[in-house]
Amino acid sequence: MPLPHETAAWAALHRIAAQPQPPIATLFATEPDRLQRLTLTICGIRFDWSKLSLSARTLAAMADLAVAADLAGWRARLAAQAPVNQSEGRAATHMGLRDPANAAAVAPILDLAARIRAGALGRVTAIIHIGIGGSALGPQLLIDALGRDGDGPAVHVAANIDGEALHRAFAACDPATTLLVAVSKTFTTQETRTNLATAQRWLLDNGVANPAERTIAVTAAPARAIGAGIPHILDFAESVGGRYSLWSAVGLPLAIRAGPAAFQALLDGAHAMDRHFLTAPLLHNAPVIAAMGDVWAASFLQRPTRGVFAYDERLRLVPPYLQQLEMESNGKSVARDGTPLPFPTAAITWGGTGTDAQHAVFQLLHQGTHEDPVEFLAVRTPGHMLAPIHHKLLLANCFAQGAALLAGRSPEAALAAAGGDAGLASQKSFPGNRGSATILLDVLDPFTLGALLAFHEARTFAGAMLMGINPFDQWGVELGKEVANKLSAGDSSGFDPSTMALMQVAGL
Repeated sequence: MPLPHETAAWAALHRIAAQPQPPIATLFATEPDRLQRLTLTICGIRFDWSKLSLSARTLAAMADLAVAADLAGWRARLAAQAPVNQSEGRAATHMGLRDPANAAAVAPILDLAARIRAGALGRVTAIIHIGIGGSALGPQLLIDALGRDGDGPAVHVAANIDGEALHRAFAACDPATTLLVAVSKTFTTQETRTNLATAQRWLLDNGVANPAERTIAVTAAPARAIGAGIPHILDFAESVGGRYSLWSAVGLPLAIRAGPAAFQALLDGAHAMDRHFLTAPLLHNAPVIAAMGDVWAASFLQRPTRGVFAYDERLRLVPPYLQQLEMESNGKSVARDGTPLPFPTAAITWGGTGTDAQHAVFQLLHQGTHEDPVEFLAVRTPGHMLAPIHHKLLLANCFAQGAALLAGRSPEAALAAAGGDAGLASQKSFPGNRGSATILLDVLDPFTLGALLAFHEARTFAGAMLMGINPFDQWGVELGKEVANKLSAGDSSGFDPSTMALMQVAGL
């Protein structure tokens, strides 16, 4: 079967991209059903892609590409836990973690969380969660979004090998009532093992007689955790990638902080989105439409970035979470068969929190030379009890940014705003026609957050299939680890002069 870029459908999209794209405002006028067609509400989440540069013609051509790329077949193989990770010869089984049919696999997580909350491991007022990459980003997002109102122990996440990360966690915890959760798929991760050893030493130095008894290991290599003397172990499958692992025991801190029911609701929301992704027709399928927009912008219009801005403080970690999910998955230059790809692949994901970002990077979005797409994320119902004006202004600012990016300000309007000063008018004019999408949650709770994150996983997978990429390996990450291990051992031989000089200056 040919790779997607070798098909007639890909060539047709190239021809469309080579032509002048109709202004988005014109699309609203010429496509009367545009808003209805490009707005979906699934699992309590409204997705609006109508302000993106996606014409009905383009979407139809993208649907042809999805058929040519056998997206439906790959989707079915993913759900069936058939091998989809070609370079490592294995399945990707994260979707099965939230399937109710696999409830027995979730039971140990819920049981341990309930026992810890009930005092089975002694009094626990704080948890230091130690991991890196997906072993930290996912749990940290869950706690930041949902943990505020939890009645369990406070959770502090330490990922960075920089000792400052652990230092800050130690300062916020009482060692006598602190529990360590160490997450490493292989249980050999350099940063995690080093931070764990330091944290256990901190417990020992502060009167905890047996730090191992206050440690829980979450790993796909339980024998190594046993060898490290850790008695409390939760495992997860080797076929669950780190950036897809928060649905496994890696998400234990949420179950401890907010309760087992919250963790189960997270899984239920994700499963509901999975069912939508697996069954909805292509042009009524939220993750698929989002993926089509991503590939159209990055690979055909050659717009190299996508900004993601969370207009809710509880979702402030979504942009960095997506950075790993999207760029580690689809940041590839070769197809799944190892051949080079002759087109740009995944966009650079970046972003921030509204309204903070409006006073910083939005200047570039409105008037800069880049025309890359932007995505806004907001919640219709506030999570606080402060005066309603806070949330009213927050949402007004969110919606205003998308409207302003689209409409811009004409030279005539700018001239009037500048009082007839032509020089000032040129600085007050905005080109407009800058595309954006909006994702609006009804509420932020475990169910809707689970659905949102599963949507992004499915979107990333669908985009990979449209490009012919394997999204489940990360050899670039592995290369960095190999080089770091060599340098940390003091071996700078064979490296460039700059690296050898830096090693010498730093005394390594």
